[in-house]
Amino acid sequence: MRRASAQGVLYGQTVADVAGVSGSDLDCMDVLNLEGRVTAGRLAEVTGLTTGAITGVIDRLEKAGFVRRERDETDRRKVFIAIVPEAAARIGELYVPLQKAMQKLWSGYSDAELQLLLNFAKQGYKASLEATGVLKGLVDTQTQKPAAPKKKGRARQ
Repeated sequence: MRRASAQGVLYGQTVADVAGVSGSDLDCMDVLNLEGRVTAGRLAEVTGLTTGAITGVIDRLEKAGFVRRERDETDRRKVFIAIVPEAAARIGELYVPLQKAMQKLWSGYSDAELQLLLNFAKQGYKASLEATGVLKGLVDTQTQKPAAPKKKGRARQ
């Protein structure tokens, strides 16, 4: 599983390199593909990046033509980040070799085996979410700074 996960990361980085974006930019594109248009705040929340970092990601992706900013029709102060479908399709084409390799692999399994593998993948995803939550809790705990200790000694008069 670790090897497959690491190889997935390497494949994704290669896709990012070919597309001319960073790995974290591509990760944000993936979130947008999965969630649809979202606010910058939601993108920061999902990815764990700061709002400042997300602004840079959005600026780069917009400049490259992969996303666009869309104002909310009912609240003009609210801005959504949306994928440009034609540009997303170009990135999707870079995954075709992986899709073909996986389809060739899957063709050797029965429907029952595929159902078992699908269930395993779904449960593995849930376990990964839970483990990520635990680690994020540790990070949150470590970043909370304790109050400065009170200085001992005489008070000034």
